[in-house]
Amino acid sequence: MPMNAGRRALCAAFMTGLLSWASPAQAAENRLRVHPSPKELQYTHHNDDFTVQVRTPDGAWQDLYEWNVRVDLDRPQDASMVYFDFTGTVELRAQKNNGRFQTVTVGPETDAPVPSVQDGKVHLMLDRPRNLALFFDDDRLHNLHIFAGDPVAAPEGSNVRRFGPGLHRLPEGEDAFRLRSGETAYLEGGAVLMGSFRVEDASDVRILGHGLILAPPGKNGAQFQVLRSRDVTVDGPIITQADSGVGRIAMSRDVRVSDVKGISGGKWTDGINVYSSEKVALDRLFLRTSDDCLTIYTSRNEIVGDARDITIRNSTLWSDIAHAMFIGIHGNTPKPEVIERVRFENIDVISIDEDDPEYEGVMAITAGDSNLVRDVEFNNIRVDRIEEGKLFNFHVGYNTKYNTSPGRGIENIRLRDIRYSGVGLPSASLIAGYDEKRGVRGVSIENLVIGGRRITGLADANLEIGSFTQGITIR
Repeated sequence: MPMNAGRRALCAAFMTGLLSWASPAQAAENRLRVHPSPKELQYTHHNDDFTVQVRTPDGAWQDLYEWNVRVDLDRPQDASMVYFDFTGTVELRAQKNNGRFQTVTVGPETDAPVPSVQDGKVHLMLDRPRNLALFFDDDRLHNLHIFAGDPVAAPEGSNVRRFGPGLHRLPEGEDAFRLRSGETAYLEGGAVLMGSFRVEDASDVRILGHGLILAPPGKNGAQFQVLRSRDVTVDGPIITQADSGVGRIAMSRDVRVSDVKGISGGKWTDGINVYSSEKVALDRLFLRTSDDCLTIYTSRNEIVGDARDITIRNSTLWSDIAHAMFIGIHGNTPKPEVIERVRFENIDVISIDEDDPEYEGVMAITAGDSNLVRDVEFNNIRVDRIEEGKLFNFHVGYNTKYNTSPGRGIENIRLRDIRYSGVGLPSASLIAGYDEKRGVRGVSIENLVIGGRRITGLADANLEIGSFTQGITIR
């Protein structure tokens, strides 16, 4: 059967991927691919604070495009971001273009590569995919974000929509790139999409690849939205400047999100919100946001239903405002709902900052709107810095701005292997119920380390325990 032009292009792209990247048996081979910006954005989206290059060992230096990204709604600032794909080992060097520097550090601090300085330029050796922040003299508002990824091979099939290198705008009259059941969108490195993806009432949908998703001017909404759908995968994209958040999953089931990098700096620009969904797995994320990084809620507006069986692993979070991990404030007072079986594991938090005590907490649960929150685990959480805020904040609340009733309670919360550097000025953590019928029961804390010292008693944990609580233990 003759092959049409679309299939010929897809096969050509797939073969190019096979030729360009190492097979599993050759995984150690050094390969590098850089992604220039579209010509239309060359000057409008560039940040000249740094000049950044990358190479394979002993290879020629290749220039990276330094994207401008807005951060920190408290006082919006311009930071920088670069991205590329590689296998094996590569060397990156960065030159600070505006003034000298005395120190350079890398976040998150856990297992961070050690930078070296040669002739005033910072060098990093990378031997695996990493998402990092590079700080010059601890400047966290104008830093360099580095997204060094593992290449994503082009998928095969007749239902693949390929977005190649270059600028892609929404079709005329459309408010999103909409995907139907069985469809795959592949964002090749170098692709820049001015618009959001929307998966609605669909199944077996995939969004793959290391393209860049930007919010078009004047458009609101999370940059990928999964609504009333099942068996959905989002793997790889970079999302910046989202007007209303990085991603939104609502009333859906069997959703997998991995290797998503998101940076936002606008009002209410959360990272990923999960509403009234089941069996959701989030893995290998890097989220820097001007609101909550990750949230789990039940009902809100047209969304209804419980939330359960949600896991978040192997991720890096950075909240310029509000929480890193937040559960429970939105629900359904007339028909109370449950959030249960939630697990956060192997999470690095670069920093949080929040000056309103109601919204403080690296790890936070606010049970409101008659929600019952139970069976939540925080395991192996590492916190580099709390500029202002609390390490954890678990309370049954009635927030008059967002709630129509207090929550029903919080039950069975487990914290294990929590390490906070002690850097910053945190306020006391909080555990508190609302009344005798709406309390907090069963919070266990095991191996809490603050400032290098293991905490073995509640009196030493910088913790305020309010009324209507029982079963709070630390060891």
